[in-house]
Amino acid sequence: LEWRHALQMFNTMRNHAMEVDTITYNAVISACDKGGQWSQALDIFDAMPAQKVDPNTVTYSAAISSCRHGGRWAQALSLLNAMGTHAVELNTIACSAAISACETHGRWQH
Repeated sequence: LEWRHALQMFNTMRNHAMEVDTITYNAVISACDKGGQWSQALDIFDAMPAQKVDPNTVTYSAAISSCRHGGRWAQALSLLNAMGTHAVELNTIACSAAISACETHGRWQH
């Protein structure tokens, strides 16, 4: 279960006052998402502002993918919108994940 190892390493880094940057967040959010831990992935994403770490395109894409897996199509669209608000470049992965979240949960008209 790679997501557990990623989460453990992430917590170890934070507990030892090591630098936890956007790339670190990207890795742990993606690992949690791929491990079926979409809620954990979104919690980690939501904690980024308090840690003064700015999400980038990869971070948003991983979070939107987590929304898709968790059936949170409205949150996926909200995150896609937030990318534009925060001047984060949209990419095909983020847009496709948001579309898939809507399609999977019968919200393709949104």
